[in-house]
Amino acid sequence: MDHFLYRDGSLWAEDVSVAEIAAQVGTPFYLYSTATLTRHFRLFDEALDWGPHLVCYAMKAASNQAILKTLAAEGAGMDVVSGGEYARALAAGVPGDKIVFSGVGKTHDEIRAALTGGIRQFNVESEPEMRVISEVATSLGVIAPITVRVNPDVDAKTHAKIATGKSENKFGIPIARAKEVYAEAARLPGLKIVGIDVHIGSQLTQLEPFQQAYQKVADLTEALRADGHDITRLDLGGGLGIPYTRSNEAPPLPTEYGAMVRDTLAHLGCEIEIEPGRLIAGNAGILVSKVIYVKNGEGRDFLILDGAMNDLIRPAMYEAHHDIVPVVEPAPGVEQQPYDIVGPVCETGDTFAKERMMPPMQAGDLIAFRSAGAYGAVMASEYNTRPLIPEVLVKEDQFSVIRARPTYEEMINRDNVPVWL
Repeated sequence: MDHFLYRDGSLWAEDVSVAEIAAQVGTPFYLYSTATLTRHFRLFDEALDWGPHLVCYAMKAASNQAILKTLAAEGAGMDVVSGGEYARALAAGVPGDKIVFSGVGKTHDEIRAALTGGIRQFNVESEPEMRVISEVATSLGVIAPITVRVNPDVDAKTHAKIATGKSENKFGIPIARAKEVYAEAARLPGLKIVGIDVHIGSQLTQLEPFQQAYQKVADLTEALRADGHDITRLDLGGGLGIPYTRSNEAPPLPTEYGAMVRDTLAHLGCEIEIEPGRLIAGNAGILVSKVIYVKNGEGRDFLILDGAMNDLIRPAMYEAHHDIVPVVEPAPGVEQQPYDIVGPVCETGDTFAKERMMPPMQAGDLIAFRSAGAYGAVMASEYNTRPLIPEVLVKEDQFSVIRARPTYEEMINRDNVPVWL
C-alpha cells in the first residue's frame, strides 16, 4: 500500500497534488510520503511484538536526513554499511546503541569512529575484520560488541546481483566454520560476542528461503551455547520484497514474516533484530519526470524524458521493472499504445521500459515511476554533468524540498584546477 493515488483526475501524494509540486520544484524529482514510510515501519514493528526486538532501517535504501529523522521518531534503529552512513545516522539523532554496523569492508577509521561515537554491534564479515576490530577496540580501551555474519548457503531465489546468502557470494563466513570462528572471537581481547547475524539477499518474494536460513541459525545458536558462548541477539537481516507491479503476486506481508520468525526462533529467547530497507522505503517514493519529446521511430515510438539512468539506475543495472503512470489520470476507456520510455543520456542502456503500454502522451506531460523510493536517489550520479535531482517529502497537506538541485556552477566549482593550468 502507498499514499500516491488519483484524485480529481490527477495524481496526489497524500493531500498534495503532484502536479503542483512539479510546478514549484521542476522535474525530475523524487517524492516521498511520510504516511507510507511510517506505516511500513509500524507493520514490521508490530509483526515482531511477540518478543524483544529492534527494527533497524537499512539506510542504503534511502538515506536522506528527513527520512532518517522520520523513522527515528518512530523508534527505528539504523543499519549502516559505511562511515558516511554512520555519520548520517548520528546526525539524524539516532543514538549509537541503536546503530548496527554491517558491510564487508569496514576500515580502521570507520571502526574507530563507531567505537568512539557508540555502536550497538558490528556484524563481522570475516576473520581479518574481526581481528582489526579487536585491535582497534584494545587500542581505545573499550569493548566492541559483535555478531558474526554466517553464510548459510541458501538460494534466496532473487536476482543474482542482490543475492548474498549463497556459498559463492562475498558475504559472511561459511556456516560450517562458524564454531571455530566464534572460538577465535572469544579468545581475542576487546570483543564481546552478543549474537549471530545472517542476511541472504534482497527482494525475496517467498518465505521459504528465510525459513531455511533461520532454521540453520537456530541450530547454530544451540551449538554455540553448548560451547559456552552467550548468544542473546539474532540479527536476521532484511530482504523482504515489494510488489513492483500491481499485476504481480504480492510478496509475503510483514505479519506473515513475523509469524514465521516466531515459529522458527522464539523458543531461543533471543532479541530479534531485522534490517528492512526496501519494504519501508520502496513504495514510499516515486520519481516524477516530464516528457521532452515524443519521437516516432522505425516501428516504435519513444517517450524521451528529462529523467535518466543517472537519476534511476535500477532498470539499467538490474533490468528492474517500475510501473510508470501518467500524472494526469487517463480518461476511462482511452486506448493505450506501446512506447519505449527512455532518458536523454548518451547510452543505449538509458532505457526505462520497452513497448510499455501508456495512454497517448505528448511533450510536457508528467509521468511517475512508482516504487522508486528505495535504491533510487541513493544510487544516483552526476553522469553527463546532470545535477542530482531534488528530493521532496510530503506530510499530509505539506511538502518540503529535503535535498535541493545543485546549479551547474556549484557542480563545476567542486573541481580544483591545478596551479599549472
